[in-house]
Amino acid sequence: MRKLSMFLCLAVAGTATVPAIAHYDAETHAVVRSEPIAGVYNKFWFNYLADVLEADKELKSDLRRATDKEDTRDAWEEYEHELVDADKDYVKEMRERNYVVGRVTIGN
Repeated sequence: MRKLSMFLCLAVAGTATVPAIAHYDAETHAVVRSEPIAGVYNKFWFNYLADVLEADKELKSDLRRATDKEDTRDAWEEYEHELVDADKDYVKEMRERNYVVGRVTIGN
């Protein structure tokens, strides 16, 4: 019961936080998923949300400690890496359970 309530709290915090994240150079950053793959809310989705929230927390901390442009750039690069890694892990777990990520291709 405790684990379920913890996951629900993370889910609520994640859905409230994900769209409100202020991103530096928004055109080039990794996209944070707003909905789970195939609409399945399972432990892998909640782990993904927890990873995103942790990356946000680390980014804010790193930006507060940044003393120059290089530190700021390093913080954003680390954040990008964390988001991509979290997404790859989530997609991998879902593929292992036969949930696929839909992809639409237009043209040739």
